[in-house]
Amino acid sequence: FSMQFSQLKKIINGTIVQQSVDRNVDELIIDSRKARAGDGALFFAIRGAKHNGHSYIPQLYYNGVRQFVIEEAVDVRKFPEANFIQVTSSTDALQMIAAFHRNRFTIPVIGVTGSNGKTIVKEWLYHLLSPQYTIVKNPGSYNSQVGVPLSVWQLQPYHTLGIFEAGISRP
Repeated sequence: FSMQFSQLKKIINGTIVQQSVDRNVDELIIDSRKARAGDGALFFAIRGAKHNGHSYIPQLYYNGVRQFVIEEAVDVRKFPEANFIQVTSSTDALQMIAAFHRNRFTIPVIGVTGSNGKTIVKEWLYHLLSPQYTIVKNPGSYNSQVGVPLSVWQLQPYHTLGIFEAGISRP
């Protein structure tokens, strides 16, 4: 259940800096160490306190990743087969893509939040409801500003219920 790279401009309010081929987007990546070089992989270059995702673009490109969401200017001439879209915030863009994806479905979603016990409550609900529903849920405790969108991205047409935990660090 993918989308085209060219659709991202409207979804995330970004500027396409370079588009070599209008590829499908079917995998969202934020961790360069876990990146698989699929043709539909989209890497979000996120700036953090200790790491800047932009510094991993050359290695990811070398390993076959061809689609990137960036916040900073990149010399795209070094990456002739790649697609780049620039945004103000890669994290916000990731969240917007997940929201767009969620809106494609009409299934009910249970949200679990709070300061303690989110993961265990999510798992209990999953075990109680899984005999009646085909459930998508956060893997582990993917409950952060980037973990929740990655979890929501897993929604597929065959799912009948979503159970997602979300941290409460920001609205």
